[in-house]
Amino acid sequence: MTSTQIPLSAPFMLGNELEYVTEAVNTTWVSTAGSFTSRFERRLADFVGAGHAVATNSGTAALHVALLLAGVEADDEVLVSDMTFIAPVNAIRYVGAWPVFVDAEDAYWQLDTDLLAKFLRGECTARNGELRNRTSGRRVRAILPVHLLGHPCDLDPIRELAAEHDLAVIEDSTESLGALYRGRKIGAGGLSCLSFNGNKLVTTGGGGAIVTDDAPLAERALYLTTQAKDDPLEYVHRAIGFNYRMPSLNAALGLGQLEKIEERLEWKRRVAERYAGGLAEVAGISPMPQAPWARCAWWLYTVRVDKAAYGRDSRELMRGLASEGIMSRPIFEPMHRSKAHEGRQAVGGAVSERIVAEALSLPSSVGLTEEDQQRVIDTIKEFAG
Repeated sequence: MTSTQIPLSAPFMLGNELEYVTEAVNTTWVSTAGSFTSRFERRLADFVGAGHAVATNSGTAALHVALLLAGVEADDEVLVSDMTFIAPVNAIRYVGAWPVFVDAEDAYWQLDTDLLAKFLRGECTARNGELRNRTSGRRVRAILPVHLLGHPCDLDPIRELAAEHDLAVIEDSTESLGALYRGRKIGAGGLSCLSFNGNKLVTTGGGGAIVTDDAPLAERALYLTTQAKDDPLEYVHRAIGFNYRMPSLNAALGLGQLEKIEERLEWKRRVAERYAGGLAEVAGISPMPQAPWARCAWWLYTVRVDKAAYGRDSRELMRGLASEGIMSRPIFEPMHRSKAHEGRQAVGGAVSERIVAEALSLPSSVGLTEEDQQRVIDTIKEFAG
């Protein structure tokens, strides 16, 4: 960090990262055969409260394999958050399935469980033991809720609906490691995917993971992510696998980060508290709310900008911050508007469009100093129209 440029979410080292990476390099065990990958997996599973973790080379790879583990097949449909980064939607297409986008709710910006229930109970029908979408005729196989910006989706009604209709649930928890849902850590008690990209709470440079309590599922995940090799010595393969295993060099970095995850979460909470206090009196600036049943991990502190009250819209504010060396960014285009997935069915969409038009993520790094954060707050105040 410098006093002139304030990044959005930069990697920050608090512990043994350099020591572990150096050890991996000095021993030459830098590939997937090194010990740090399994050490990282054990530490991650323990933190999340899951029985097993399988580390992958990206969050997208984790999502791809998780969909296969859940039994999603070609021409199936998967109900997925409309307001999300594109990765989970692309992964649905990787397995030949089709996304159905479910709008966000306005209160906490997460997947709207009322709309989800309305679609499943009103727009689908059971046929020969399978749930079918009346519009497309396709089998509905899974729900993929995305825990957005560090805040959990309301999981209990999602899981109840999934049980009612015999659907799999695959959680995209990439932005919400460390968040709590009704006292339980996100990622526990189901099938969940994580990302450790450079801008995440914990980074491995590039990487991801599948976490689950199901031992056979974890074993299958490890098998598929290591090219589906069936013999420890001979190169025998009875299934199509993938080169998706996380290298030990990346895991060495991640292990050092994981060892300090509570300190990292506390830093994020302090950043969120300072923004909440510093921007409380700025007309037209409102933060993403936190549900009473949740503890947000505050991956990116994000505000909504009401142009009528603030005097400028979110993109004007983004450009104003950039002119002062402060990085900010809009959140993800609603997937029903994406040209890459044009023509796909959507349930609602107006709320996602409204939030995306107004939302702006502010500098949220672990390592963000109070002085730099105050500079962000002061600039937002000064830039008001």
